[in-house]
Amino acid sequence: MKTVASHALGCKVNQYESEAIAELFEQKGYTIVDMEQPADVYIINTCTVTNFGDKKSRQLIRKVKRQNPDSIIVVAGCYAQTAPNEIMAIDGVNIVVGTKDRKQILKLVENYDKKEQTQNCVSEIMQEREFEDLSIQKLENRTRAYLKIQDGCSQFCSYCIIPYARGPIRSRKPEDVISEVIRLSKNGFQEVILAGIHVASYGKDLKNITLLEMIQKVHNIEGIKRIRFSSIEPNIVTKEFAETLSKLPKVCDHFHLSLQSGCDKTLYAMNRKYNTERYRQAVNILREYMPSVAITTDMIVGFPNESEEDFLNSYQFAKEMEFSKIHVFPYSPKRGTPAATMSGQIPNSIKNERSQKLIALSQQMTELFLSRFVGKEMEVLYEREIEQNIYEGHTTNYIKVHTKSNQNITNKMIKTSIISQKGEIVQGIVTKL
Repeated sequence: MKTVASHALGCKVNQYESEAIAELFEQKGYTIVDMEQPADVYIINTCTVTNFGDKKSRQLIRKVKRQNPDSIIVVAGCYAQTAPNEIMAIDGVNIVVGTKDRKQILKLVENYDKKEQTQNCVSEIMQEREFEDLSIQKLENRTRAYLKIQDGCSQFCSYCIIPYARGPIRSRKPEDVISEVIRLSKNGFQEVILAGIHVASYGKDLKNITLLEMIQKVHNIEGIKRIRFSSIEPNIVTKEFAETLSKLPKVCDHFHLSLQSGCDKTLYAMNRKYNTERYRQAVNILREYMPSVAITTDMIVGFPNESEEDFLNSYQFAKEMEFSKIHVFPYSPKRGTPAATMSGQIPNSIKNERSQKLIALSQQMTELFLSRFVGKEMEVLYEREIEQNIYEGHTTNYIKVHTKSNQNITNKMIKTSIISQKGEIVQGIVTKL
């Protein structure tokens, strides 16, 4: 029996795709093994968000080739899409596939002759208009299921390569989304995360459905008790959007609302499609309709020409927003993007200094947010046993809770009293099993 190892670098969408590809091989009789083991076939789903992501992809390719020099190595994903010739130049690569035609990987592998040269199967993604329907039939050892409903991005932020790697927006057909959610529900999953490259644009290409309407359809499926979705931008947050979601009890009160900078000058240079006032409106609307809402975000520091004053404006705006967490990224020039060739590139020492200041602010805000819930009873979906009789789970607003239990409470949704908080973790006592 042949073996296959499939691994994703980068985002949750990549991880979903890699699991779906591995499942296609498993259905054909292959045994799935870990990436650390010798395998007959290695499939590496690459990330290219940063130049460091490219480097990690190259390192992994070389590592697995050393594990089994006779293996067939397939390199797919965003790095393969944007730089296929670089990938083909790496010794040991056999097949290169971009961000479409992943369903053909099994056929390409089975028809591959090791005497052949490296096959370049990367197609023109910017012309693509159809969603490639990769689905997962089973997800083991998990309580939450990611579900890819959208691909592509048409935002063209000046620092980002992803629109060139993923192509224009494509949405999964509503009936296909529903059928997979039903299957997940029957398999015991209580929580689904609707994921995409730019999930807020879901339905714009289909014309007959929006993200809000898709969420409502998923909400009607029996067995599903929680719905989350990946990062959104402030322009989608209207009173109608927030009010509708607030009336859907399965929708979690946690939003990853992308910011990137709290300085209007920098937002304009980034080609973001909103300003700080629009972002402030979105945050206020969410808090109006969901009082316990957690709002997390991403922020970039050290973008080209970001002055000390610009950074301080960004810092103060973040402080005003009272996020529950900020994911901080020092700006990293990415080949092929407009920002990489801008003048005014910021030295790494300044980027690191600004990063540390924003990380410290994030920690303060996280602890302040968590402290609000000490003494309250909250519903927790317990996901795993982290040590003997200690279980970890999350509330609807994504507070990580640890609790003791002599019973196995994995994949159980349980009322829990929050008794203490230290750092980013709170301790709870199960009030009723």
